[in-house]
Amino acid sequence: MTDVEVLYEDNHLIAVNKRSGDITQGDKTGDEPLPEKVKRWIKHKYNKPGNVFCGVIHRLDRPTSGLVMLAKTSKGLSRMNELFQKKEIQKTYWAIVETPPVNEIGSLENYLKKNERNNKSSVVKKGTDGSKHAILDYKVLAKSDRYTLLEVDPKTGRHHQIRTQLAHIGCVIKGDLKYGAKRSNKDGSISLHARAIEFIHPVKKEKVAITAPAPEDKLWKWFERSLSTTS
Repeated sequence: MTDVEVLYEDNHLIAVNKRSGDITQGDKTGDEPLPEKVKRWIKHKYNKPGNVFCGVIHRLDRPTSGLVMLAKTSKGLSRMNELFQKKEIQKTYWAIVETPPVNEIGSLENYLKKNERNNKSSVVKKGTDGSKHAILDYKVLAKSDRYTLLEVDPKTGRHHQIRTQLAHIGCVIKGDLKYGAKRSNKDGSISLHARAIEFIHPVKKEKVAITAPAPEDKLWKWFERSLSTTS
């Protein structure tokens, strides 16, 4: 049986908790993409003959963990894509950063440009050719001796947006060597987790709210526990 952590499922949609290292679409490594694992899971659960539909609604970077929405029907895929285009989906991320931000609550607005050669984005001046407007809100949730947990609410969906914008204000995500972290995480992950999603179901017209548990890691679990005791 495929090792897939399913967080939500109905006739049209399925949400899974992606582990860092899993890819949401095929790449040059040839590693099996997450949708293929989910297809196997569906096939096994429902004993389905033939091909299984599993459409990618949105993607997460390989070293990032957390909630990924997939579609089990073409109707679910097209309608969820529409919700994303209309910005009618609320996504929340958790990020563990090496240095706390100056302000405990803030909004970041920048222009980002992707460098295809090194697959990295950087903050550039407004009007720079090929740049895209990027906005996110953040707030400090908790602090340990060495690290700070932020809740991040991206208002736009740009390449490496959270990683780039946080690094730009000196809040580099733990383990993110590409954007200036002091050292890597042992498992090759970066400490960025797609924590939650909220939307009105495009077929059932009911509110859907899904939360992805943090990775099985001492620091993540420490932050998760510290939040549960203060709430």
